[in-house]
Amino acid sequence: MFSHIMLGVDDLESGKRFYDALLGQLGIAPGVANKKRFAYRSPTGMFVITIPLNGAAATAGNGSTTGFAAQSPEQVNAAHAAGLAAGGVAIEDAPGWRGEGPGALYLAYLRDPAGNKICLLHRPAQA
Repeated sequence: MFSHIMLGVDDLESGKRFYDALLGQLGIAPGVANKKRFAYRSPTGMFVITIPLNGAAATAGNGSTTGFAAQSPEQVNAAHAAGLAAGGVAIEDAPGWRGEGPGALYLAYLRDPAGNKICLLHRPAQA
């Protein structure tokens, strides 16, 4: 459905440290520089961090969340820990299962150094 997602940051280097660490735990290669941006590519799309082109400060979207898929609860935990170690801030509940039965999801939430809300999500295969 999506070709790419782009988030604004004020400090490209701290953003790159954060996303290299977090996305690296999900098997994504480090960001590749392109002018005032870093791009992270996967087989299903691209994620980009950028300095806002209009010169204004980057702002986190109120009510916005960017979610990244993980292959297991352990991968969620590793990515969450890597993001925290790279300058992220834990928010909401600790990583864990939310919901019950076949609709249960393993989730972790944090904010990147620019304040953008990030979700790591593992959806188990349905039997």
